[in-house]
Order: sequence, then C-alpha cells, then structure tokens
Amino acid sequence: MAEHPHAELVRKGYEAFQRGDMDTLRTLISGDATHHVPGSHPLAGDFKGQDSIIDMYRRLNEETNGTLRVELRHVLVDGRGHAVGIHRFTAERGGKQIDENGAIVFRIVGDKVTDLDECIEDIERSNAFWS
Repeated sequence: MAEHPHAELVRKGYEAFQRGDMDTLRTLISGDATHHVPGSHPLAGDFKGQDSIIDMYRRLNEETNGTLRVELRHVLVDGRGHAVGIHRFTAERGGKQIDENGAIVFRIVGDKVTDLDECIEDIERSNAFWS
C-alpha cells in the first residue's frame, strides 16, 4: 500500500533537513509558512516565511557545529491536511549534550507545508541547552 502523500512530504522534509539541503526544503514549504519553536531561549519563537525558517535551520546547525541530528521515527496523518512527525533529536553545544524526543505538527495545503508547530519532551532542558 502506498504511503499517504502528506507522510511522503514530511519524510522528504526530514531527509532534506538531515542532509542540510535547504534548496529542497524551500520547495516543500510555502513562502508564507511559519515554524513555531517552543521555549524561551534565543532560537525559540515564530519564524515566518521561508527565509526566516531557513535561516533558523542554518543557525541550529551553526550553534551545534554540525552535530545536530534528527531521526524521524514515525509519521502520522489525518488525511485532512495535518501530519505529525515524531523524532529523536540529538546535538552537542558548548560542552552540553541533548538527546530527547520531539514532534512537529505540520499543516499542509495542497503540496506545501504552511505551518510547523514544534513540540518537545522537556522545555526546560531545551532552554538550558540553547541558552
């Protein structure tokens, strides 16, 4: 049985992110998309538009000296424009390490992601890592 197109889109996005392929990510995200990052650290907040989102992804990689890894574990879809990517996130930064589970709730219109709402396992741990 073929995978749902929204699950395929999410998988393609995670694969591109892991490769650092920002050109492919731009083709998957609408121009006015927003990525919501929880927490109170410098990389938390709402990143609106492709350029802002891509720049945030670039900063994640820079801040972790390329150690950031996101392993997609599951993709769930509702068939109505929502998908959830459940992943494991690991990185090192400034002598600190993080290893936690997280998820992104994707809103998909047509064949583009219009909204990414990130959820993390431990907001305080994330704040301490990124601060």
